[in-house]
Amino acid sequence: MVSGGPYGIEDILGGAGYLKALGILLLLPLVWSLPTALMIGELASAIPDEGGFYVWVRRALGPFWGYQEAWLSLTASIFDMAIYPTIFVLYLSKLFPAWTAGSRGTLWELALIALCCLWNLRGAPAVGEGSIGLFVVLLAPFAVLVGAALWHGWHLRHTAALWTSTKTGSESLSTAILVALWNYMGWDNASTVAKEVDNPQRNYPRAMLLSAGVVALSYVIPLAAVGFAGLAIAQFTTGSWTDAATALAGPWLGIAIVLGGTITGLGMFNALMMSYARVPMVMAEDGLLPSVLARRNRYGVPWVALLVCATAWALALQFSFERLISIDLMLYGASLILEFIALVVLRLREPSLARPFRAGNLAMAIALGVMPTALIIYAALSSRDERMAHMPALLFGLLIALAGPIFYLISRTVWSGRPLHKELHAAPTGD
Repeated sequence: MVSGGPYGIEDILGGAGYLKALGILLLLPLVWSLPTALMIGELASAIPDEGGFYVWVRRALGPFWGYQEAWLSLTASIFDMAIYPTIFVLYLSKLFPAWTAGSRGTLWELALIALCCLWNLRGAPAVGEGSIGLFVVLLAPFAVLVGAALWHGWHLRHTAALWTSTKTGSESLSTAILVALWNYMGWDNASTVAKEVDNPQRNYPRAMLLSAGVVALSYVIPLAAVGFAGLAIAQFTTGSWTDAATALAGPWLGIAIVLGGTITGLGMFNALMMSYARVPMVMAEDGLLPSVLARRNRYGVPWVALLVCATAWALALQFSFERLISIDLMLYGASLILEFIALVVLRLREPSLARPFRAGNLAMAIALGVMPTALIIYAALSSRDERMAHMPALLFGLLIALAGPIFYLISRTVWSGRPLHKELHAAPTGD
C-alpha cells in the first residue's frame, strides 16, 4: 500500500541528480515515514477497528472531524488511485506501443480497475496473499539490475557517472521532493482492515517499522547501483528503468522491468482498493452514508462501496502524473495531520487506554507530527503554480477540503436522525 518497488522514483533522479536524489530518499524515511509509522503503530495497536484512521479521528475529535478525515482520505484516493493505472499503461506502452495508443490506453486502465474489483470481491486474504507474490515478482528484475550495474561499474571502471542533475533550478528539486513524498506515503491505509488482520496489536507496529526500512532500501539500492554504473540521467523520467535495464543487461531485462512495472500498477491499485473501500462501509454503519454501502458479500467484502469507489477512480484517469501527485499530497496531507492530532488528543483524554505499542512519552507524541506537517505545507506551497480544472491546484484542493463540512451536514440530515447542533459540538464518547 506504500510502495510497489522502485517504479515511480525515476522523476526524483531526473529532477535532483544522483547525490541529491539519494539524500532525499535517505532523509525522508527519518522525517516523514518513521514519525508516521510510529503514530500509526500506536493507534492501530490501541484501536484495531475496521475503518482505521477514520475511527481514530472520530474517537479523539468527535464525529464531525471523523467525517472530515474520511472525506479528505476518500477524495485524495480519487487522485491517488488514478496514478496506478497510469503507471500500468505507461510501462505496457514500452513493450507494446500500439496496444496503448489513443483511447486504447484508457481501455487498459479500465480493464485493470475491473480486474482488481473481481480480485477484491474474493476477500482480504486473497488480496494480501496475492500482494506478497506480486511484490516478489516485481522486485526480481531489480535484483538482476543491481547485479548488472555493479558489474558494469566495477569492471568497466565507469568513474565518470553524472552525479549531478541535467536540470537546474528549484523547480526540478521541488518536483523531486514531491515525488519522493508520494513514494513514501500511505502507511495509514493498512489500518482500515484491522478486523481482518491476525493479532493486529502485535503485527501492526512490527509491520510499520520493518516496512519503513524495506521501502527505503528498495528505492536507494537500485538508484545507487545505476549511479555506480555511470548511467547518464538525461531524460530520466517515469518509465526509464526499462532503458537502464536494457543498457546494462540487454533487451530481455528491459522486458522484465516492463512486466514488473505493469505488476506494480496492478498490485498497488489492488491493495489500496481493499483499504479505501472499508471507509465508506464503516461510515454507512455509523449513519453517515447510505446503508447500502455497508452491504457485504460472503467473503466480508463491502461490494457496493467497492464498486462506487471504483467508478469514482475511473473518472480521474485523464489527469497527468504530476498533477495527480500534487493534489493527492495536499488532500492526503491534511488527513494525516488530523491523525497526528488524534494521537495527542487520545493521550490526553484517554491516558488509561491500553496501548500495546507506545510511541514514546507525550512530548514525543507531540513532536512526531512536526516534520510531517512542515513537509505537507511545503508540498502545498510548491504546487501553487500547478493547475487543476482551470484553477490553481492549491485552490482546487482547498475547495475540495471545504466541501467536507457541507457534505457532513447533508449526511447528518439525510441519513441520520440525530440533531445537528448536538452532533457538531459533541465531545468524543470513546465509542
